[in-house]
Formats: sequence, C-alpha cells, structure tokens
Amino acid sequence: MTSDETFMRRAIALAAQNVGLTGENPSVGCVLEKDGVVIAEAATAPGGRPHAEEQALAAAGAAARGAVAFVTLEPCGARSSGQASCAERLARAGVARVVVACEDASKFAAGQGEARLREAGVPMEAGLLAEEARPLYAGYRPAI
Repeated sequence: MTSDETFMRRAIALAAQNVGLTGENPSVGCVLEKDGVVIAEAATAPGGRPHAEEQALAAAGAAARGAVAFVTLEPCGARSSGQASCAERLARAGVARVVVACEDASKFAAGQGEARLREAGVPMEAGLLAEEARPLYAGYRPAI
C-alpha cells in the first residue's frame, strides 16, 4: 500500500462518519498531508457546510502551502453562495497537488474543480481508491 492510499483511506473514513448528515451535499473527507504527516483533516459538516476542504485549510493555516490534499470527491469549482470554491481555496492556499477518489457530477463541480486547479498550476489526480469511496455517494443526487 502506498502512502497516497493511506491518506486517501483516512479521507474516506472521515467522509463515512457524516454520510446522511450533510443535507443535499455529499459527505466529503479531506486530509492535508505534508512530508508524510497529516497537518489537518475534516469532513463536510452536518447540514452540508462548511465543506471538508474549507475546514481542513482553515485548520492548517499557512502550513497548507506545499501540502498534498486527499479529497474523496472532486472539489467544487463554483459555489451556489458565490463564495470561493474549494478548488479556488486549495489553489490560493498553495497546495502542491490534489488527489481525488471520485469525480463529482454536480453542476458545481463536474470538471470545474479540476479546471480551476489546473488553471492555477495545481495538478489534480483522480481515481485513487475510487471503488472504495464510491459507496459513500450511492445516495447522493447532485444538481446537474
């Protein structure tokens, strides 16, 4: 098992804790890792806000620069509230790489998250442990 798999499994475990508690939003897990150490982690809050990435970045503060973000679902590329998307927040924080288990079909993600990250020069890799994460989203019906 690779270290990437270890961190993604932790993100999956975090997301699993809030499945069914996040309203219309999916329960997402996010782990920020730097130099082999978890510097922050979070799951989507009950009710669906704040998002996992938002909370993990707030907890990490400046330490997020250069970290790798392991996220169970593609970070949102837009927010219905008009606030900064999770992809924008990750890029602004200076993460070095984003690793995603599952892509998100929501109109607020659906490739937009990846596009925003790439535009900012942050590589995103999708599909790590997707088969393990996919059951988290069996009941999730995104707005398309």
